[in-house]
Amino acid sequence: MPLVLTQIIANYGCKFYFSEVCIHDRIPFHEFWRHCMNIGEICNRDVIVTTADTSIQEAARQMRTHHVGSLVIVEEKDGVLLPRGIITDRDLVMEVLAEDVAVDQVTVGDVMSYALITARECDGLQETILRMRSRGIRRLPVTDDTGNLVGIMTVDDLLGLYCDELGNLAKLISREAEREQRNRTAV
Repeated sequence: MPLVLTQIIANYGCKFYFSEVCIHDRIPFHEFWRHCMNIGEICNRDVIVTTADTSIQEAARQMRTHHVGSLVIVEEKDGVLLPRGIITDRDLVMEVLAEDVAVDQVTVGDVMSYALITARECDGLQETILRMRSRGIRRLPVTDDTGNLVGIMTVDDLLGLYCDELGNLAKLISREAEREQRNRTAV
């Protein structure tokens, strides 16, 4: 029987397992994130939105004001904000500035990405990362069951999450070494 180290992660209310198999739940190690954490728990709920008729200058201004690299383009329907596209700072550079397009001649709707991929807030972390990787996207709007925009998941957010978790593991190792050193000194 493999050794299982279980730590409660208070932020997520789930167990963190180290082993090939999680004995308690019989979940393979590579799937534990999928079962204990969903995107709705970790996505950024402060999404900056705009509409397709917004000017390119106004979109750039909103990105600068809110210190973000993208805007989610929404359409309001019966009080629900439905994501329809996304525009990034890179889109502005590559599609407008680099092509010498007059910024007063185009709107966000002319430049935005229409093939929008979204995640539902109940989707698992691992499946969402795999979807982002397979599609080559760095920003993923998150919706609820009605299609209402509730958040956004970015590669930067994911890197921050994993860095925090790796930091927790490093602290665990250093505390174990300290405890072992104290126990040896006491004997």
